[in-house]
Amino acid sequence: MCGIAGFVGPGSLADLARMCGALAHRGPDAAGYWQSDGGPHAVALGARRLVILDRAGGSQPLALPDGGAVLVFNGEIYNHRELRRELEGRGHRFRSDHSDTEVVLNGYAAWGTDLVRRLNGMFSFALYDHRLHRLVLATDPFGKKPLYYAERADGFAFASELSALRRNPTVGDAIDGQGLRRFLAFGFVPAPATLLKGVRKMHGGEVLVHRIAERTTTSERYWRYRVTADARGSPADWAAELRDLLAQAVARRLESDVPLGFFLSGGIDSATVLALAGRAGGDRPPSFTIGFSEPSYDESHAAAAVAARLGSAHHVETLTLAHAEGLVGEVLGRIDEPLADPSLVPTYLLSRFARRHVTVALSGDGGDELFAGYTTFGALPLAVIGARVPGAGRRLLRQAADWLPRQTTDLSFDFKLRRALRGLDHVPGAWHPAWLAPAGLDEITALTGQRVVAEDVYGDVIALWEAGRDSVYDRALEYYGNVYLPYDILPKIDRASMLCSLEVRSPFLDRDLTAFVSRLPYRAKHGMGVRKRLLRAAMADLLPAAVLRRPKKGFGMPIAAWLRRWPHPEPARARDLGLDGDWLVARWEEHRAGAADHRGLLWAWLCLDRWQANRPAPRARTESVWQESGTA
Repeated sequence: MCGIAGFVGPGSLADLARMCGALAHRGPDAAGYWQSDGGPHAVALGARRLVILDRAGGSQPLALPDGGAVLVFNGEIYNHRELRRELEGRGHRFRSDHSDTEVVLNGYAAWGTDLVRRLNGMFSFALYDHRLHRLVLATDPFGKKPLYYAERADGFAFASELSALRRNPTVGDAIDGQGLRRFLAFGFVPAPATLLKGVRKMHGGEVLVHRIAERTTTSERYWRYRVTADARGSPADWAAELRDLLAQAVARRLESDVPLGFFLSGGIDSATVLALAGRAGGDRPPSFTIGFSEPSYDESHAAAAVAARLGSAHHVETLTLAHAEGLVGEVLGRIDEPLADPSLVPTYLLSRFARRHVTVALSGDGGDELFAGYTTFGALPLAVIGARVPGAGRRLLRQAADWLPRQTTDLSFDFKLRRALRGLDHVPGAWHPAWLAPAGLDEITALTGQRVVAEDVYGDVIALWEAGRDSVYDRALEYYGNVYLPYDILPKIDRASMLCSLEVRSPFLDRDLTAFVSRLPYRAKHGMGVRKRLLRAAMADLLPAAVLRRPKKGFGMPIAAWLRRWPHPEPARARDLGLDGDWLVARWEEHRAGAADHRGLLWAWLCLDRWQANRPAPRARTESVWQESGTA
């Protein structure tokens, strides 16, 4: 596991070191740099390493023996042993015993960019191909390992995080208005946009090729999550195959040369991972839970019961909500790109706690997206009916909803009702992002002073929906698999864990498992009023009945109540972003008085404010200091 960075064109070794220095939390164990000959087309690659596999043989950057290609790699390849055997059969020789990085490098030598279609893992990498004089960037199918890039007339730069990329002197600092509007409309910024002009974020499942001499860049999406439901087969056969694929996915992720453990809530996803890991053999697997002294936010008792049943060496850290509240500014200030998902805070706390004991943790991320676990899936039948109600009728319903008392509890009835009605003002393709958005389009219009319509911010999501299958349920699954999972859930777990130098693996996102689940009919995932129906059937004999019956409970925080107590951020910083700071202050005061519930909007403002306040200053270009070298 690493953080990677580099550039083509003008720059210095000091510039590269500064970029990689900003990634030290991703790779605290070692740093390595490689530079080509100097000149206008010079190439620099750097990596910060968190040692997980092959302590001695996994140093980076890594070059082919003949110098034909140089690689910096971030992630884990879970089928690297199978690929190694295939490559050895083709005559490739390996210097290390089990480095997955070396498998990627030799795989590129054998298959070129088609290599990515063979990889089962989480990854992003950059490879300089000396023969073709090109830089190749690639990301895993769901984009679990991030990669940002910027292209300028005199160069090209990339990095695992925005904060590292901004330390390259060719990268600007101006705010991208469209990226900002999309952040407010989603609570995150979907690829390829970012909050900075000229800076792009790679999609999951993308290969990008920068041809250095020509200064041209092309990209290809080699993978998207597509639901191709096939009703053939029986539920019993589906459950058996799902169980086998889950067990295989978990077993693949148990390889580690450093201590490994498990995130555990009281829910079915993390319990499934722990149960199947226990069946794989070995010592009692350690598991980790964050508990809160306030009962309504605490899952620690349910998690402890699961751990006892599964024979886990369980660890619990119990905190007060006041402690979590005190860390909000620190966490939001350290996040690389604003993310208005409040569960970022407890995810960071859990990662920090687990890192005291282990370097790798397995989680249940992906289960909700693959198996329709969110409350929004249950709302779809009502939404289909509600969409037929004339606009005047929906306006009356909104007026009635406004009379309901405003509660500060997580997902209160009045909160869900107002969100549901807001979403139904749009075409079906925008329902889900609008239901989850921190701000409505009228609020974004007031904030930015520019009229914003759904096509401006949700156009690509609407197009994805319209290109889907006939079923609104399968189209919803594709939204969560292609948008919400890769640009909210996975960045949340990546940023929170890597701030603590912890690697998190997600068995539910295994390549073979997701391919199988995408072919299941929707009734196997959400039917007869039962969420994750097939998953519950597959795990019925391994998990306690209480887990199988337990409803979903989010990893929430009482942000509505917190915001009523806090002073608002400086409106001047909002104005620096192009937002109406005085309008935001007025909304904060409404929320504080209980006259309105603006929790999503105000939390998004707070995320932007902390990011803005902690952004590093742009770097000036320094004198070039090129030299041929290996790793440093």
